[in-house]
Amino acid sequence: MKRALTALFVCAAALPALAQDAPQDWDLHRNTRTDAVMAFSVFDNGLGIAVRCIGGAYETLLSGLPAADDGEVRTLGVAFGEADMSMQRWSVATNNTVAVGERPAPFARKLRQGGRLQILVPGGGGNGRNLRYDLTLPASSASIDETLNACGRPLVDPRDAEMDALPDGGLPDALQWVRTPQPEFPSRSRYGRGFAVVSCLVSPDGSLRNCAVESEHPHDGGFGDSTLRAVRRARVSDAANPRAPLPPVMVTFRSRFIMEGYETREDRRAYREQQAAAGRRRSEETGTDR
Repeated sequence: MKRALTALFVCAAALPALAQDAPQDWDLHRNTRTDAVMAFSVFDNGLGIAVRCIGGAYETLLSGLPAADDGEVRTLGVAFGEADMSMQRWSVATNNTVAVGERPAPFARKLRQGGRLQILVPGGGGNGRNLRYDLTLPASSASIDETLNACGRPLVDPRDAEMDALPDGGLPDALQWVRTPQPEFPSRSRYGRGFAVVSCLVSPDGSLRNCAVESEHPHDGGFGDSTLRAVRRARVSDAANPRAPLPPVMVTFRSRFIMEGYETREDRRAYREQQAAAGRRRSEETGTDR
């Protein structure tokens, strides 16, 4: 049996920062066989940052991190310039020293500005200590611009500020899920696990429109398309007045895909909780007790 789990976004004394001066520009690599354009920099402290367009999908990768604990997600702190540290959810790649961004295009657009970037790895210093990388990014963004252009992503997008303002769950505080998206595992996918992150605008009746795949991994697993199809039945409402018309605000959500046989103990627990929550929602909708 193949399952798709829809999860909402959740977030999570440091060692001295590992500082690094900036290279002149991001290196650029093209692979016509895989239809990929990648901009990347590898710093002397061992951290690598890459953004790429591959097969029409956009990705951000951090490499050379301390190995992640068991699990498919990890929390990293990110701060551009002198901004406060923002704790963000990243997915763990097959190599557990690599993290995959869930909002890659907004991250890339901030990278192209150059300047200071700090990455905080909770517990990455061992013995409960955090590890902080303090980087100076290249001032030139030409290579990053090529990756964004290759995937049809704008160099400047006013939606980024709205997305940054969303709480960890992906819904504005005034809204609640009435029916979460329930995507099906792609029948032709050759992967046992994957995820997709989708953003949408809310319609007055609570349905979702103008949806876009922010990220999906693996890029060719069909997880983004499956999630978009599931959006058609999803609904949100005003938490205080469920019958009230809604403003056209942005929402985001993350769908996890797991094929039977690839689950961890945590996956099975999350699936049981999801099924129980769905049962409670059905009871509330029909007015019956379960």
